[in-house]
Amino acid sequence: MAKKEQKKKLIEKLKNRYRLIIYNDSTYQTVWSMKLTRIKVLTIGGLGGFLLILSTVLIIAYTPIREFIPGYPSAEIREMIVQNAILVDSLEEQLQVRDNYFEKIKALIQGEVPQEPDFIADTSIPSNSLQINHYNHDSIFKQKILEEQLDLSIQKERPGNNNISNLHFFVPLKGMITNKFDKQTDHVAVDVVGLPNSRISAVLDGTVIFAGWTVDTGYIIYLQHTSDLISAYKHNAELLKEVGDHVKAGEAIAIMGNTGELTTGPHLHFELWHRGIALDPEQYIDF
Repeated sequence: MAKKEQKKKLIEKLKNRYRLIIYNDSTYQTVWSMKLTRIKVLTIGGLGGFLLILSTVLIIAYTPIREFIPGYPSAEIREMIVQNAILVDSLEEQLQVRDNYFEKIKALIQGEVPQEPDFIADTSIPSNSLQINHYNHDSIFKQKILEEQLDLSIQKERPGNNNISNLHFFVPLKGMITNKFDKQTDHVAVDVVGLPNSRISAVLDGTVIFAGWTVDTGYIIYLQHTSDLISAYKHNAELLKEVGDHVKAGEAIAIMGNTGELTTGPHLHFELWHRGIALDPEQYIDF
């Protein structure tokens, strides 16, 4: 009962009416008066506090005053953050492309065949759009090709040019093709038989990225060229270059041999790759 009476008294106090009067200090005349209750005072005070907080938040959020708040970045810093985020996103993309490319090179060195659909998704030039120009030594370009072969500088350095149809390839080994390029049998190369102890030549200017021995293919050497090209030379009797060496088109890099468990006789197993896609060497080189 005592609690109910206290609660009742509290409600009555909140409802009690009061008058707020402002007098003229000289004449004691009433200038302004207002009837109030405790409930009304609390309501007006709460509403006023809410409006004050709301206006403060809006001013800070939508005016330059927010930049003076400690810890809040300025417009220049925010712009820099956005640009850095874009750069990081682009960098992640490029790193992914690079990692995929290195994985395919690793697969090539280990004698595996990369999955072409993965590379088609990463490349901007689909394989069916590659324009292949086949040059015959009996054509009107015969003199030009012979001059370039004698000069051993067939490949012209064109930074940023990824159109391999304009490249002229040096013949790695002049001889007879005994096994042609055939994707259906996973023979992504041509086998060329030449004279005993024939030298193997680089088809383009490039850098040796692998030179060593594998059980299946014996002594092998891989060259990295411009335009995302890689050439592979397998079953050699001897390697004449080491990893990191820079070679010119037509320069001797190995001696034809019969090494490795998968060989059937002295020959060159030659592969040509463009961005992880195996190409038919006969479409580019007149053996």
